[in-house]
Amino acid sequence: MTAARDRSVSPLLALVALLGVAGLVALGVWQIERRAWKLALIDRVEQRIHAVPEPMPSPASWPAIDASNDEYRRITVAGRFLQDRETLVQAVTEEGPGFWVLTPLQTAGGTIVLINRGFVPPERREPASRREGNPATPVAITGLLRLTEPKGGFLRSNDPGSNRWYSRDVEAIAAARGLPRTALFFIDADATPNPGGYPKGGLTVVTFHNNHLIYALTWFGLAIMLAGAFLRAAGGAALVRRRPVGARILARRTGSDAEEVVRSV
Repeated sequence: MTAARDRSVSPLLALVALLGVAGLVALGVWQIERRAWKLALIDRVEQRIHAVPEPMPSPASWPAIDASNDEYRRITVAGRFLQDRETLVQAVTEEGPGFWVLTPLQTAGGTIVLINRGFVPPERREPASRREGNPATPVAITGLLRLTEPKGGFLRSNDPGSNRWYSRDVEAIAAARGLPRTALFFIDADATPNPGGYPKGGLTVVTFHNNHLIYALTWFGLAIMLAGAFLRAAGGAALVRRRPVGARILARRTGSDAEEVVRSV
């Protein structure tokens, strides 16, 4: 009688399934932690944008400025605009397509900070078309501290040589305009109206994508599905019964009444 064969789950398959479930659960836990971090960040930013304005950080503190501690801080600075060195950066806002107007502001101490004075539509891109909004006298600006946006945006790289800008890259703009002692950040001006209506400030969009809970549930769901599939496969293998695998002729008689006696094994 031949030996019956039992089907069982491979140890290698069991190990792969275990590692897969553990990895998916770890990803879910990581997303839960990211969600907690994001909610805390949103809370901090909400407090910053509604806080009393602080003086612009001093040059000594510029290297330590980072997103988690400083971005969207409400600050104020006084100085004089260098109107002849403004830069237009392509923008799409709630007002439609157009440009951000970034104008260097020089303080009494000689340092320079780029001010995103606000949005202008294409027909107002030339300074002469908004002359009233370009003051030559000293001004005080209040706005939100923003970090530089290097290299480009809208899937296009900045082209300083052609004066085409797709992101507010402070270092590149300062180099192209010959601006020494320039802050490593820029300031989004608030909604205080400019004479003539342009540039139009106060259009900073403060939003944070927070899909971490959905991602976490997705990873946990996949972990449950993988574990269920493995347990089903393992249970099915355990229930496999022995079945006939062949037959053997036990006896053979010859003659006119020949017959075979066969037994399954």
